[in-house]
Amino acid sequence: MQIKGILVSMLAPLDNHMANGGEKLLGNASSIKRTPDGKVYISGQMQRHVLFSAMERINDSDMNKGKTFISNGDGVTNLIETDLRADMGGFMHPSKGDYSGRRTAPLSATIAVALDKSEIGRDLLIRLKQDPNTDSKDQALATKEFSEHDLMNMNFHLDITSLSISKTFKYEGGYHLATNYIKHAKDDERKRRATLFLESTRSMSDYANQARNAVSGEPQKVLIVFDNKLSRKASRYFATNNETEKSNILAELKERNAKYFFGDDTNGEKSVAAAYKEAFKFLNSEAIYDPTEGKGEIKTFKEAFGKD
Repeated sequence: MQIKGILVSMLAPLDNHMANGGEKLLGNASSIKRTPDGKVYISGQMQRHVLFSAMERINDSDMNKGKTFISNGDGVTNLIETDLRADMGGFMHPSKGDYSGRRTAPLSATIAVALDKSEIGRDLLIRLKQDPNTDSKDQALATKEFSEHDLMNMNFHLDITSLSISKTFKYEGGYHLATNYIKHAKDDERKRRATLFLESTRSMSDYANQARNAVSGEPQKVLIVFDNKLSRKASRYFATNNETEKSNILAELKERNAKYFFGDDTNGEKSVAAAYKEAFKFLNSEAIYDPTEGKGEIKTFKEAFGKD
């Protein structure tokens, strides 16, 4: 099997959390984000931030990382060959004025949303003053909303066909005649990056306003799909209560010989950890899709496009 896409759909329980705060609605009362039907949600931007934060920690401890790194979100480079955020998260440099100045992210994420309506509470925060000579009227007080318990549905997808790959286009007379592909990393490094992505999806903890609150986004249930086409349909699996729809989603994957692994820490014969273990073993044993068919020369971004 040639893997063209990896989808990870999961449920993660978050308790007494403010995983993604929103705008202030009532004076100094910081509000938690929620949908019109009352379900707490975490934006796709925050989900990608948390994922890349987890990936940075994992990459830093990998003995095979070489010169790779993950740039900050406010300073993404175009060094696809070494900057994992530039490679998987894409970039937009409008000053370049052409296709080489932008990159569509191979890594995508949906918003994380609670399966049921959330119960919202409000917490009082006080900054205690120890100096007896100060006026107590100046005491810093604030309130913030928190959600009591949510089972959050999260989805992540990695487009292997674009991983460490750039496209170039041939035009003549205003007509697009051909698309060519440039590879920026060797196949073993591309597979290492895919493995980093998969490992990061079970290592998420860097949510908003949680510097002192140990909130974890690690999965309680997970569906990991290795697909031979680019499809995100299986991301609907945990969002529906219709058992027929769930069965049809899995049947469609089987029909096209896609491979999936299901793990459940609360019920069933396979835990989340066991599902990931099998998924890593499968990923290491299978080939990942290469649009250059192994013929392309490995080039840095600068070598490919002749600019910094």
